[in-house]
Amino acid sequence: MGFRFTNRTGGVSTGAFSSLNLALHVGDDPALVRENREILGSQVGLHQYMEQVHGNRTVIIEAVTEEPPTADALVTGIPGVALAVMVADCIPLLLTSKVAVAAVHVGRKGLINDVALNAISAMREIGAREISAIMGPSICGRCYEVSEEIFAEVTALHPAAAAKTLSGTPSLDLPAALEKVLLAEGISVSFENGCTAEDSNLFSYRRDGVTGRQAGIVWL
Repeated sequence: MGFRFTNRTGGVSTGAFSSLNLALHVGDDPALVRENREILGSQVGLHQYMEQVHGNRTVIIEAVTEEPPTADALVTGIPGVALAVMVADCIPLLLTSKVAVAAVHVGRKGLINDVALNAISAMREIGAREISAIMGPSICGRCYEVSEEIFAEVTALHPAAAAKTLSGTPSLDLPAALEKVLLAEGISVSFENGCTAEDSNLFSYRRDGVTGRQAGIVWL
């Protein structure tokens, strides 16, 4: 079992996508993105991407395919099949166990629609018992400013998400809320720290608008 979180360095993309952009949907040159994916593949092996839509669909992967499934969580119980989740502010959540792993895309909508719980359920259905979670770099509570309406919507379901920016305006701490969800499921949680908006070595949609995507990758 292993995992890795990429940052924006070490690839061939240029400009706003400099340099290890792994996303084909953000306006980067597809040939450069594929080269970036090959660079990453030389380090972690074949890895499966997904077409992420801020939903809660979980797909079981038995073999890496060229066509990415539409989902926000991938699960596998097959050694050697690596799973990837792309982010630029959302939480790249990696779940591990002795018999299954998962890569999960958890943003504000994913927190509300319980995508992480769906992935956990899928892992348990194929025999996972002791599950651990690793949360990769994402936007922090100081930086994720939201409207009063969105703040109220999210914190009504997840009070632990309540936060404020340095200037005192409403914001959301998604990692804190997700950690509480995972702990309630009996899952141990660790963090690969870093705020995407604050770290120039990470892609951040909130900071830059036009930007690339980094990834979390996990495998048995």
